[in-house]
Amino acid sequence: MSESAFAERIVHNLLDTDFYKLTMMQGVLHNYPDADVEWEFRCRNGEDLRPYLADIRHQLELLSDLTLDDGQLGFLERISFLKPDFLRFLRLFRFNLRYVHVGIENDQLALRLKGPWLHVILFEVPLLAIISEVRNRHLHPRMRLAEAGDQLYRKFDWLRANANEDELASLQVADFGTRRRFSSRVQEEVVRGLRDEFPGRFVGTSNVDLAWKLDIKPLGTMAHEWIMAHQQLGPRLIDSQIAALDCWVREYRGLLGIALTDCITMDAFLNDFDLYFAKLFDGLRHDSGEPLAWAEKAIVHYQKLGIDPMTKTLVFSDGLNLTRSLEIFRALRGRINVSFGIGTNLTCDIPGVAPMNIVLKMTDCNGSPVAKISDEAAKTQCRDENFVAYMRHVFNVHSKE
Repeated sequence: MSESAFAERIVHNLLDTDFYKLTMMQGVLHNYPDADVEWEFRCRNGEDLRPYLADIRHQLELLSDLTLDDGQLGFLERISFLKPDFLRFLRLFRFNLRYVHVGIENDQLALRLKGPWLHVILFEVPLLAIISEVRNRHLHPRMRLAEAGDQLYRKFDWLRANANEDELASLQVADFGTRRRFSSRVQEEVVRGLRDEFPGRFVGTSNVDLAWKLDIKPLGTMAHEWIMAHQQLGPRLIDSQIAALDCWVREYRGLLGIALTDCITMDAFLNDFDLYFAKLFDGLRHDSGEPLAWAEKAIVHYQKLGIDPMTKTLVFSDGLNLTRSLEIFRALRGRINVSFGIGTNLTCDIPGVAPMNIVLKMTDCNGSPVAKISDEAAKTQCRDENFVAYMRHVFNVHSKE
C-alpha cells in the first residue's frame, strides 16, 4: 500500500505559501507599513465546515512557531529583487494569532483577519490550505498518495495523445495550487511529477517551499489585495489602479511585470493601462471572465498602443485544466505569448473528491471598505453595497448580475 496523502502537520514552514505573498509583503513593508486591513473567509459552494472547527484551530495554532531557517533564507537571498531589509524582517516574522478570529456565526464557519497589513498578509494561503486539507482528511481519511499520482499521469497521457510535439514544446504550464490543494503531500507529489515528467514546458510553481525543495522557479507577482488596498491608500478612487501599478513599478523597477487585470473589470483596467504601463509590464494575468474574449481585448489594446503583442505574455489562471489550456493555447498561438497557471485541477483532482471553492479576501483597508468587481459576477466581493455602487459609478462599470 502506498503512503498516506496526509502528514500530521499541514503547513510545515514559513515558505509554504504563494510567492506573490512575499513580493507583495515587501511592497507593503517599503510603502505601507502602517496600513491596517480586514479580511473575510467565504466558502462559495456553501459547504458546511462547522464540524472541522476544532481541527482548523489546532492547525492554526501550529502556525505560530514557524520560522525561516538558514537554508530557506539562503534560497530567498538568491532572488535578486528581494531586498536585505525585507529578508531581515522575514527572519524575525512570526504569525500572530491575535489577528485571527475563527468561530461559528449564522450556522457557518466564520474566519476573519484584522490587523496591520504587514503582519496579516501571510495568513491567507496557509489558512485556506488548512481548511481544505482538514476537510479532506475528514471526508477521505484513507486516501493514498498514489491515487493523486495516477490521476496526474493520466493527464500527461491525454496531453501526449492530443497535442503534437511542436505544441508540447511551447505549452507552458505552472502549478498555482497551494490554497485549495487536497493536501501538502499531494501538492508535492504533483509538482515532482510536473518537474520530472510533464510532456510540455513546466515553468515553475507558486509554492515557495516546493520551489526551494525541488530546485524550480517560484512564480508570482501581485494579487487582488494589492490593487484593492489602493482604493483606500491612494489619492482619488478613480486613480487607485494607477497608484497600485505605479507603486509596483517603483518597487520592482521592471521586474515581476505581470499585472492582474480583473479587480475592477478588464475594461476599467485597460482604461488605466496606458502606454507607460504597457511598455513597463511584461504582460497581464487573467483570473475571471471568458478567457478568449479577455485575450482579444488585451491584443487589441496592445495594437492600439503600437506594441507588438508577441513581445507580451498573457498568463491564464482561472479554473483551468489541461484541456482548456490547450484550447486557449491553440486559439492564441502566434498572436501573443501565453502561459497557464493551473491550481485546483492539478493539486485537488482525485477520483471521488469534490474540491471546495474557498476564498479569503480583503474587505477593508484603514477602516474603509474595498471591493473587487470581477469580470465574473459571482466573484464580485465587498461588504458594503454602497461602496460597490459608488465604485461602479466612478469607473463606469455596469452590473452584470
